[in-house]
Amino acid sequence: MQDVDDGHDERPALKRAIGFPLLVLYGIGTMVGAGFFALSGEVAGKAGTHAPVAFGVAGLLALFSALAFAEWSSRLPHAGGSARYLEQAFGRRWLSAIVGWLIITTGVVSAATLVVATDRFLGDFVDWPDAPAIIAVTLAIGGIAAWGVREAVGLVVGICVVQIATLMYVAFASFGAPEPVAAGPMTLMPPLAGSAWISILSAAFLAFYAFIGFEDMVNMAEETQHARRNMPWAVVLSLVLTTILYMFVSTALVLSIPSATLAEAGTPLAEAVRHHGRPAIAAIGIVSILSAVNSALVQIVMAARVAYGMANRGYAPGFLATIGRRTQTPWIATALATLAIALLALGLELTTLANITSGVLLLVFAMVNAGLWWTKGLEKDRPSPAAFTLPRSVPLLGTAVSVSALVFKLVTSL
Repeated sequence: MQDVDDGHDERPALKRAIGFPLLVLYGIGTMVGAGFFALSGEVAGKAGTHAPVAFGVAGLLALFSALAFAEWSSRLPHAGGSARYLEQAFGRRWLSAIVGWLIITTGVVSAATLVVATDRFLGDFVDWPDAPAIIAVTLAIGGIAAWGVREAVGLVVGICVVQIATLMYVAFASFGAPEPVAAGPMTLMPPLAGSAWISILSAAFLAFYAFIGFEDMVNMAEETQHARRNMPWAVVLSLVLTTILYMFVSTALVLSIPSATLAEAGTPLAEAVRHHGRPAIAAIGIVSILSAVNSALVQIVMAARVAYGMANRGYAPGFLATIGRRTQTPWIATALATLAIALLALGLELTTLANITSGVLLLVFAMVNAGLWWTKGLEKDRPSPAAFTLPRSVPLLGTAVSVSALVFKLVTSL
């Protein structure tokens, strides 16, 4: 089978502008966003000083699905992601089309939620009407996404670097808190008692949503250099590095600030720098805005690439595969996604929709894992020798983890 990296076509194509280091940073940027900035306090409220363990468990849960996406991206290094993978696994075009549209919907709804969050963050600094602010933020993000992949990815990576630097600052600043928690490193290790692990697992399932985003990486395969080789390892490495970062910052927080204080704080990371004065608190607020913008940009880029991939496969109208000759981005799909995001952000209460989005993603994770397990069991399955390969038990475990997380979410929501 010919590697897509070597394919040539007279039509405009997506630009291969992303190397391995940039791809890893982009992957970290898809995960280190508004999720951790908001969830770190709630996770500490549930798990107490065991919050770092909860983030570690959550990273392990995410790793099963990340490994499945990694192998799929090596087998099929194309835009379209989950929809393309399920077509290969089950050969059901209707199933792939439904999953593809679900992914696009979750991306649009997530981006709209983040645009509203950005507007609310900005409201802490500037008193202006919501509607013009929402429209301005959405158009700005959509314009960057359509401008060019290197520009969009560059902005995501730039903000990612700022986020990482901010989290490191928060971690070191928390150790200088005026009233540190009277707890030592040994309190980080959970006892063997079942009650403690129930709290940790509950917190881990909550923390799991701070890792969602790695699945967006695979939709950049046709814009990645040597995608069959680079994409799988970038997915895994970005998740591992994100897990380490979360555990480090969470450790600093719970050893320095009471868990109850973190749980009650609207911006938990600001509690770690409060003793540094108002400029430090304002800086955390600004980075929170950048985090929301960053995550929204990732969602627009992802939704447009999935639409492009589906159009190329005949699952969506062909005009969605239109590529700008100058920008080499799917500009029509990007423009329509931007319009849908603006309408949702202006007209709907998005909290419930955001929860549905998380549930849909877990369902997709389960299906992607199950599809890989099924494919690896076929006698005719002969992956490329250069492909990233896993034991068949890994996607089976990934299916079980995703289904368990979805059931847990549904039960706790009742």
